[in-house]
Amino acid sequence: MGHALFLAGTGTDVGKTYVAGLILKKLRENGLSAGYYKAAMSGNRRRADGTLIPGDAVEVKEISGIAQPLAEMCPYVYEHPVSPHLAARMEGHPVELGRVLEGFRAVCRSYDYVTMEGSGGILCPLRLDGETLLLPQVIQACSLSCLLVADAELGSINRVALTAFYLKQQGIPLKGILFNRFLPGDPMQEDNVQVCRQLTGAKVIACVPLGAAHLDLPLDDLLALYDPQEDF
Repeated sequence: MGHALFLAGTGTDVGKTYVAGLILKKLRENGLSAGYYKAAMSGNRRRADGTLIPGDAVEVKEISGIAQPLAEMCPYVYEHPVSPHLAARMEGHPVELGRVLEGFRAVCRSYDYVTMEGSGGILCPLRLDGETLLLPQVIQACSLSCLLVADAELGSINRVALTAFYLKQQGIPLKGILFNRFLPGDPMQEDNVQVCRQLTGAKVIACVPLGAAHLDLPLDDLLALYDPQEDF
């Protein structure tokens, strides 16, 4: 039986992919079987043969050193750097929940610890073409808990608190908050972390400094974030 965790973000470009890479690196360096998965990626470049390169998956592999094939890591890859629902409208092949679940279950069968990354913020629309598919529906369908990735810059209190509130409203468990690109000793950032902890009641599991090459978190604490998955 595998274990899985969902990385949600307070928005685009908070470093979810980077954090996923650090998490997978720590798992791999401790001899654990670790895999990555993402339902949809936008803003990708093309190879010489015209096929799209799943950029986030490539970044995760480079950071973590995992050997997982790119083809397993994301079923929907788009070129345009926009929300997946709009990219699909421009390029075709809209996101199908069934295919996302099929890929997720296959990764869970192959790896003991699967880290699934979200697209954008928690309300990222994956499909809006008469059929609606939002990111929380994917999280719920996969029966996952969330680790919330944020930064501690100005405005983070509002973004963290609103995301945590929405997750609670949707019945999605929040396992903790990880602050990325953290500047130790910065009074505003230190205070933002404390206020986010106070307002959400969530545990701050780590503050990752800018440019960190390793995740400073005890392995047992990291593994406790992952939920067992049913045998598929």
